Amino acid sequence: MASSPYAQQQPGAPGGAAGIPPPPSPAGSMSDPTSYANYPPPSSASPSQPLPTATPTLKVMRLQAPQLGQPNAGSLGPACLLGPSCTLPDTFGVIHIGETFTAYLGVLNADADLPIRSLTVTAQLQTPSRRWPLPCGLEGGSSSSDRDGAAGGTSTDDDDPMGPLDVQPGTGVDSIVSRPLEEVGQHILRVEVAYGSGPTSRTLRKFYRFNVSSPLHIRELTVRAGDDRCYVSIAVENASSAGAGTGGGGLTISAADFHPPVGLVAERVGGGVGGGFGIVAADGSDHTDCTKTMSAVSLYETSGRLEPGESYRYLFLVRAASEDAALRGIACGDELGKAVFAWRKAMGETGRIASASVRCPPAQPPGLVSEDGTTSVVAASSKFVVHRSGLSVDAAAAAANRMARDQAPSQQQGGASLDKILPVTVEPIDPPSHLELGKPVEIKLLVVNHSSEPMRLQLQMRLAQMSGVVVCGLSFKNLGEVSPSGGSSVVDVRVVALVTGLFYVQGCSVVDLTTGREVAQPPLFNVFVERRDGNRLEQ
Repeated sequence: MASSPYAQQQPGAPGGAAGIPPPPSPAGSMSDPTSYANYPPPSSASPSQPLPTATPTLKVMRLQAPQLGQPNAGSLGPACLLGPSCTLPDTFGVIHIGETFTAYLGVLNADADLPIRSLTVTAQLQTPSRRWPLPCGLEGGSSSSDRDGAAGGTSTDDDDPMGPLDVQPGTGVDSIVSRPLEEVGQHILRVEVAYGSGPTSRTLRKFYRFNVSSPLHIRELTVRAGDDRCYVSIAVENASSAGAGTGGGGLTISAADFHPPVGLVAERVGGGVGGGFGIVAADGSDHTDCTKTMSAVSLYETSGRLEPGESYRYLFLVRAASEDAALRGIACGDELGKAVFAWRKAMGETGRIASASVRCPPAQPPGLVSEDGTTSVVAASSKFVVHRSGLSVDAAAAAANRMARDQAPSQQQGGASLDKILPVTVEPIDPPSHLELGKPVEIKLLVVNHSSEPMRLQLQMRLAQMSGVVVCGLSFKNLGEVSPSGGSSVVDVRVVALVTGLFYVQGCSVVDLTTGREVAQPPLFNVFVERRDGNRLEQ
C-alpha cells in the first residue's frame, strides 16, 4: 500500500521548534523507536511545520443481496442445478428504479507509523436531474478505534460530528450511505476524502458510475364511464432481463394501488384482499375488507408474479368522493391520480414504482369538428354516444377556460374550443338500456346552454336521421329562453322501437331561434330492442 511522500524536517531547519524529536527511522529499522505518533498536539507545533499525515485508502462497495449458488456448467444427473448455498455478487449488478441504493464507504490507514490527520469524507449521489448529499457521519466524529476504545478515545455518535478525524495507524473508519432511486438513467456516486492541513492538505476523489433502469413497463388506458367517473386500465410488464447475475428475473407485485387527488376515490375492480387491492381514498387510507380468507392457489394468482416478458392488467374505478365533486364532474384533462406498484425480487429486494400522472381523456366524438373548426358535424358511423361520455362536462369546462382566457388577453389561444363548436348540449337522463318492440317510452333530455348569451332554443328530433328507434308524437319542442353559462332545461321526448336489435337513438338537433344556428348533436345513447310474446322473449 503506497503512501504519499512527505517533507522530513531537518535539524536546525528554519522554523523548527525546540524540543521536537527528530523524524523516525525508515519502516522496519530497530535503531530508533521514535514515532510521529509521539509528536505533541498541533497546537504546540509551529504553523510553518504542519504535522505529516499518512495517505488514506478508500474502499467503496455496493451492498446488495446475495444470489443462489448455481454452477457454471450443466449436469447430466437428475440433481437440480440451483444449489441451496448463496454466493456474493461479483459485479456491480443491475439497479432498478424504486430500489434503495446502499453503499459501504471505508477509509483505511495502512501506514505502520503515521496517522491520517484531519480526515473528512463527503458523499453525493448525482442523478440525471440534480445532486443529493448522502450523510455518512464521516464529516466529523471519532474513528473506529476510538469507538472500540482501542486508542483510549471516547465513543462519539456519528450523527453528532465533532470535527475532522484522526485515524491511527492500522485502523480505519467506515459508514453506510443509502438513497432511494427515483430516476432512470446514469447515476454517479461521488466520494471525496480530504486529509491533512496547511501545505500537507490533500484531496482524494473517486467517481462510481452506474445505470438505473425500470424493471416494469407501465401502460395505461382510460375510459370515461359518466360525468363523475372513469375506468383506468393499467398494464404492467416485467421488462427485466432473465438469467443469473443480471439482476433480473421474476418479480412479484406485492401491492397495487391507485392514488387519486383530493375529491376523488379509487377502487380496484376485481382485486383480491390485502396488498392494497381495495378502495383507496385521496388521503391514502385503505378501506379494503381484509376479513376474508383465500386459498393458496387464489393467493398465488392474485400475487402478481411476473416472469420476464409477462404482463398483468389491473382495472381501477376512479369516481367522485362527494356530492359536490359529482356535481362538478370530471372534465377532460383533469388529473385522476397515479398507479403505484410495490414489487419484490427473488432474494427479497423491494422496490416501488409509480406510473405517470393519469388524466381524463376528452369526450369529443370522432368527426365532431369540421375542417374549418367552426361547424359541428356528426359522423353517422361513429360509435360515440353522449350518455356517460362526459361531453356536457367537457363543454362546461371549456367555456370556463375560455372565459378565464378572455379576462387575460395575453394568454389567448387559437382554435375553436368545444363550447364554441357545441354551445348547446343534449344529454339523456337515465335512459333505458332495453326497449320492447312497438311500445312507446318517454325519455328525459337535459339541454344545457354553455354560451355566454341567453338563447331561445327549439329541440328537434329529425325522423330522416333516425333508424330502428324513431320519435313518436311531436318531433319538436320549444324550450323558451335558456340562461347562459350553464342554464338548462329538461324536456320529455317519446320514442318507439320498430325493429329488434341494437340501435342508436340519434337525429337530435337544437336550433337557436334568434340566430337560426343549428347545432347537431351526436347519438344520444344506444339501446337493445327486444320482442316480448307472452312469457317468451325474442331478440
